[in-house]
Amino acid sequence: MRSKVTVVGAGNVGATAAQRIHGLGYADVVLVDVVPDLPQGKALDMLESGPVIGSDASIIGSNTYEASANSDVVVITAGIARKPGMSRDDLLLTNMKITSAVTQEVVKHSPNCIIIAVTNPLDAMLQNIYETSGFPRSRVFGMAGVLDTARFRTFIAQELNVSVDDVQAYVLGGHGDDMVPLVRYTTVGGIPISDLMAEEKVQQLVTRARQGGGEIVQLLKTGSAFYAPSASITQMVEAVLLDRKRILPCCAYLQGEYGINDLCVGVPVKLGAGGMEQVIQIKLTRDEQAALKRSAASVKELVDVMRKAKGQGAKA
Repeated sequence: MRSKVTVVGAGNVGATAAQRIHGLGYADVVLVDVVPDLPQGKALDMLESGPVIGSDASIIGSNTYEASANSDVVVITAGIARKPGMSRDDLLLTNMKITSAVTQEVVKHSPNCIIIAVTNPLDAMLQNIYETSGFPRSRVFGMAGVLDTARFRTFIAQELNVSVDDVQAYVLGGHGDDMVPLVRYTTVGGIPISDLMAEEKVQQLVTRARQGGGEIVQLLKTGSAFYAPSASITQMVEAVLLDRKRILPCCAYLQGEYGINDLCVGVPVKLGAGGMEQVIQIKLTRDEQAALKRSAASVKELVDVMRKAKGQGAKA
């Protein structure tokens, strides 16, 4: 019997993730979106690719959550992108309302699922999804570090003209300009990156990784990245469904790890059938720890804005 994965949000990120997961062949997929007929049309198109790509898995689209019942994994990509004239807080509070409503439906129909959050601003949205769900933290985590690390590894491989498979790196902290690439733990074929390129070049690549999403937005003009994000989602889903025990950088709710309490921040974790089975703690230098704390503080600012809005809503 195949596993069941629901992807909420049939935009570029969600639909491409659904396509990739369907292509794996060992999970039936449900694509959910509020736009009438959109998920149905995209899902049917993907289903008809089955004979070509060799996937017997089912994929269906729906505007409601009944079809998603008893999913093993639910990926939440639903939300809006920031538009001209919209403040960061506007995006935050709009997507907070969307992810709250989605999470309530997910919990209602799939009370035993594992949730992977993708909606931006990622760290704050994961905090909202985690608190709304009432699930243990092992079953609610976010995709960001896999993507940020993939970008960093790509740039390193390009610079050194080597296979991406031989580049190992980790990016911690929030999903944004204050993320923390761990240069000390970055290697190429086991060789520290500092032995292979000048410090100035390393820092250039760190800066490019931090601004990786913005670079793509500038090039596309009217959209944002979705191929690499959907691949990152798929890697995480596969780690859970196949119990692969992968050590991957993900956004997780921390309870004292790295000196951070009750906040969702990107750190290395072990992903398997139990979801986030372990937070991996690595030794950080004083500067790295300070950078991670600064990143966490940025996340907390957004969380505080959400909590204030929720409090005002409750009073109203």
